Amino acid sequence: MKKGTALSLYDRIAAATEAAAREAVIFLPPDVKRALGIAAARETNPVARGEFENILKNIAVAEESGVPLCQDTGVPVVYLTIPPDLPLTPALYDAVAEGIRKATGSIPLRPNVVDPLSRHNTGDNTGEGMPAIHVKPGDRLTVTVLPKGAGAENVSRITMMLPSRREEVEKFVVETMLLAEGKPCPPVVLGVGIGGTFDSCAALAKEALLLPIDEMTEYEQRLCDAVNRLGIGPMGMGGDTTALAVKVKTAACHTASLPVAVNVQCWANRHATVEVKRT
Repeated sequence: MKKGTALSLYDRIAAATEAAAREAVIFLPPDVKRALGIAAARETNPVARGEFENILKNIAVAEESGVPLCQDTGVPVVYLTIPPDLPLTPALYDAVAEGIRKATGSIPLRPNVVDPLSRHNTGDNTGEGMPAIHVKPGDRLTVTVLPKGAGAENVSRITMMLPSRREEVEKFVVETMLLAEGKPCPPVVLGVGIGGTFDSCAALAKEALLLPIDEMTEYEQRLCDAVNRLGIGPMGMGGDTTALAVKVKTAACHTASLPVAVNVQCWANRHATVEVKRT
């Protein structure tokens, strides 16, 4: 590949990452906005109705002003789909990081990324392992940015169950939200990973947050109804809707193991995808 072409692709990936980050932190996906609107219309608790009014106003102001929905613009979780004819090289990762650096200054994003021990802030939301990049094969080159705030991430959980306890998956999901209470700024979206290994189960749970929340399977709806019976409500102030949706992704696992992870996301289930044009 000629140097000029490589630089052009690098710049395109960086620009797509910056654009996806901008869209993600300012504009909620349509399915999430619809779910919030439906929940607001159905809410019977007066205090909760007031919280929904604040949330919907927040969304409108962010869109009109072109500013982030929340002061916590999260840490950057990025999903790349790579066509079969495109080599997976370090330059692709570098281009994504460059896009996040640019987005931090241009949007702006709050610089949230620090060294885990010294707590030194890198100032541009990049660092060792950041952005967190997940790569999958696809027919197009796309960049998806999923900003993940600390309030919701901090109450996420994983457990390694024995297969004999598989009927307790629902209990674990509900217990996760019961312990979280109002900390993750409900109404939440819960991503649930079931199966795989210790690490892949957690990745499944996070990736489940990218699924459309307009529809739920019978199993997902059962989990969501169980969470909503907690009555935690918007911002933990009580109400009918604690979870907008529960989305589940599964993977095959060891016969002696049943990993289960719950990745909690606040009402601002932010994510956006931009396709990278290669010509």
